[in-house]
Amino acid sequence: MVQLPGWRPTPPVPGGGQPPGGNLAAGRPTAQSSQTQSYGSANVVDGDPDSYWESANNAFAQWVRVDLGAATTVGRVVLRLPPAATWSARTLSVQGSTDGDSWSDIVASAGRCFDPASGNQVTLSSPATATRYVRVHVTGNTGGPAGQLSQLEVYAA
Repeated sequence: MVQLPGWRPTPPVPGGGQPPGGNLAAGRPTAQSSQTQSYGSANVVDGDPDSYWESANNAFAQWVRVDLGAATTVGRVVLRLPPAATWSARTLSVQGSTDGDSWSDIVASAGRCFDPASGNQVTLSSPATATRYVRVHVTGNTGGPAGQLSQLEVYAA
């Protein structure tokens, strides 16, 4: 595995579970609006920076979500794309839901630049928000007709 600056896999916790302050999304159930080939939503929580979710082409808006299992107070979300490539900006928001049906923005929609110099990582902070489901809602991509995301990390406030 290639170790990237600023990227550290979450270490396992004896007996299972998540470490305090760790990535709450790691290994959790996922879903997506669509996918291309084998690039499914489970890739965003697998800890592998080279795997990723990719939506169907020419069909914005698209989304990928993670189920945290219970309502959790979220304060930070880290989004990653595979580190080996230069990626264009994506227009996206981060949304939360307590029931998986009604969504509200945790982080408003904006163009997000994924820079290889920083490991193609975008860190988004938000006011403390209680949510069970966290969804990345992609509405545009300056480099192609689909949404992509390698890792979706969620951290408690």
